Amino acid sequence: MSQITTHVLDTAKGQPAEGIMIFLQRPIMDGHWESITSGVTNSDGRVDNFMASDQVIEPGIYRMLFDTRAYFEKNNVVGFYPEVPVIFEISDTDHYHIPLLLSPFGYSTYRGS
Repeated sequence: MSQITTHVLDTAKGQPAEGIMIFLQRPIMDGHWESITSGVTNSDGRVDNFMASDQVIEPGIYRMLFDTRAYFEKNNVVGFYPEVPVIFEISDTDHYHIPLLLSPFGYSTYRGS
């Protein structure tokens, strides 16, 4: 299993959100971010092979950026959040699961297992 995983649930539909592009990024300087990896959610709302199973990222601050605009447009939904940035801090090399619960006018996240 990769060190960082995610899944997206569309709470308005009550089902996984398929087709959301997700970027895992780290800060580089002056408010800019560099992508480490990316992927698109499958029919289960998860990204297969988001990170290589042997890839380890160092402790620090990271951002998972969810491109929600394209998802809402594809589903003919007017959404309020064109993208959702989730910034978090890793303190060790444990597994981190960062799920996103999404609706057109709100979202929430938490550290999953």
